[in-house]
Amino acid sequence: MGDNITAAAAQLEVEIRGLILDPVSNTPIVILKKPDENLFLPIWIGVFEANAIALQLEGVETPRPMTHDLLRSVVTALGAKVEGVVVHSLVENTFHAKILVRNSEGRLAEVDARPSDAIALALRCRAPIRVAESVFREAHALDFREGEDQEARIREWLESLTPEQLGKYKM
Repeated sequence: MGDNITAAAAQLEVEIRGLILDPVSNTPIVILKKPDENLFLPIWIGVFEANAIALQLEGVETPRPMTHDLLRSVVTALGAKVEGVVVHSLVENTFHAKILVRNSEGRLAEVDARPSDAIALALRCRAPIRVAESVFREAHALDFREGEDQEARIREWLESLTPEQLGKYKM
């Protein structure tokens, strides 16, 4: 299961500030916000994962379980609990995450996941979403002044990216 993420220092719980569509590539982006600061981390995600996140954020019930609902049910049926998710690194312009699952005997497992899947599951399990401090630095998160129209600034920033910069962060 890889690196011991739980022992990693400087992880911050973040909030989801929304989902937006990249105006150039029409790719969904989930925007995470650093607590108590105007620092935002955009992560490009897939359409299906964006839909799963949006459904949960909007409190929409589906007639049948979606994939992340199924995963939550399996974890629960096994007597385990999702304790949180961590976006722990940025490697070759790709964000990496782990889902932290504690089993019924108290053992913690760290499961490799795409950030979008980890976020969708965390929302369903009401588990915290954390980002390593180093990821904010490496990804060049967006820093806005207090009182700025943050959504407008994010869109302005996206529109200013060149095609090379736009493709920098992979799903």
